[in-house]
Amino acid sequence: MIGQHVVSAPAVKQSGLEIMSTGYIVIDGGAPTTVSYISNAAPVPADKNEIAMCTAMAGEMLGMKLIYMDAGSGARRAITESMISSVAKSIQSPLIIGGGITDPEKAYLNCKAGADVIVVGNAIEKDPQLIRQMAEASHAGKWENMKM
Repeated sequence: MIGQHVVSAPAVKQSGLEIMSTGYIVIDGGAPTTVSYISNAAPVPADKNEIAMCTAMAGEMLGMKLIYMDAGSGARRAITESMISSVAKSIQSPLIIGGGITDPEKAYLNCKAGADVIVVGNAIEKDPQLIRQMAEASHAGKWENMKM
């Protein structure tokens, strides 16, 4: 548990919000991230699909309802499609991918590889027009994934 989880627990419980336990896996995106620093977590190396896959499976077995793999805000390298595919094939929980998704093609490829949700931040902050293109690419990628 991260200290802020503990501190905020009473307020979150009182809020009545639905709590969705999420396995959060930090993937090396080529630059140190705030989450790695704050949590003192070592990121999974970008080329170690097996480690990411086993970590996601462990999270699911421990009761996590979602799995979120994140290369971090402003990642220099996005998570590879091969890692996304390996993890997606090994779990039943929805898979969220974030970090380094800077264009519609990457959004499409992530969804085609098995991402159920993508998280895009910096690219849209720089160019708000990308929102529609990212959404269309994501839907096309999910459609391609379903046809496979």
